[in-house]
Amino acid sequence: MTGLGGGAAAPGDYVYFKSVVPLHKISIGSKLWRYYDFGPKAVPPLICIPGIAGTADVYYKQIMSLSMKGYRVISIDVPQVWNHHEWIHSFEKFLDSMNIHHQVHICGTSLGGFLAQIFTQYRPRRVKSLVLSNTFLETHKFAAAMPWSPLVSWTPSFLLKRYLLTGIRDGPHEPFIADSVDFVVGQVETLSREDLSSRLILNVNVASVGSLSLPDSFITIMDTNDYSAVPQQLKDQVNERYPSAKRAVLRTGGDFPFLSRPDEVNLYLQLHLRRVGVEPRPDLVQGFTRDGSSGSSNDHEDGNSFDDHPRDDGDRSSGSDGRKTEHSESGPPNSDGLVPTSIVLGMVSSALHVSLCACS
Repeated sequence: MTGLGGGAAAPGDYVYFKSVVPLHKISIGSKLWRYYDFGPKAVPPLICIPGIAGTADVYYKQIMSLSMKGYRVISIDVPQVWNHHEWIHSFEKFLDSMNIHHQVHICGTSLGGFLAQIFTQYRPRRVKSLVLSNTFLETHKFAAAMPWSPLVSWTPSFLLKRYLLTGIRDGPHEPFIADSVDFVVGQVETLSREDLSSRLILNVNVASVGSLSLPDSFITIMDTNDYSAVPQQLKDQVNERYPSAKRAVLRTGGDFPFLSRPDEVNLYLQLHLRRVGVEPRPDLVQGFTRDGSSGSSNDHEDGNSFDDHPRDDGDRSSGSDGRKTEHSESGPPNSDGLVPTSIVLGMVSSALHVSLCACS
């Protein structure tokens, strides 16, 4: 893959993901939300919030893997909000519209991690746990590095994209990291000028995370040790703020370990969810056949299935009007058998060699 933005073909697993997992669009007030929601509805969801250059699509490897193990994953696009208070209110309305009234589990990367912490600070009753990856506690350094931020709303789209992409390390990468960069660059190309402007403004509006009522034991900090666009000093501040949080350290992975190191990231996410009391429901996943129909009469909307053969999918599904706008239906290839699933308990033994430790 030489760069999705340059017209190269998308990776096969992503093409198949798009053919199986529907993209949802919902208008809440003046905000349009794009999101994926996959896995058993009976399981408390893990909500993934991407960084400034990401979309809901960047977590497709987590959706594919975790949903087949009985977890529910919701991956969102950050809508066009222009300050942090607007983000808090809009995200809360999104949760309400999804009928998610219990405490949620949030995984946030970079800007997404900062927004997750801000939401947790002001809506502590809505958040049960956090996974924070390559993120930060305050935006002062980003604001100082972008003195022209008052002009963002009038800046042409191509300049905003160019500025945003300068934060992604250029140069030779190992293949998996290079592919992850290409994928994200392709996703940036799908963003409108308003999308880019709002995200950059969120990243430079001067603010800092205050004290959280969430115990450190319900936080996992997952960072890469090679490099990321977030300065190491800012990542160190996160570690100092939550001294008793679990540490999930990836030796390499760059800015987008969820794409470049998906197996490690998925394992850490499973360990985190287990630790905070989220039990998967693989029995619900097993009730689905490869033709998209349910083998069980109770929970017929709780998931879907994948097989090994990718299939071409058309353009992104587009919404119509109203409060909820659903995807165009596209099912997986037909087959007579049930989808074989991996039992999550087997992951426990695999986890023995993973260095997930608590700092005292």
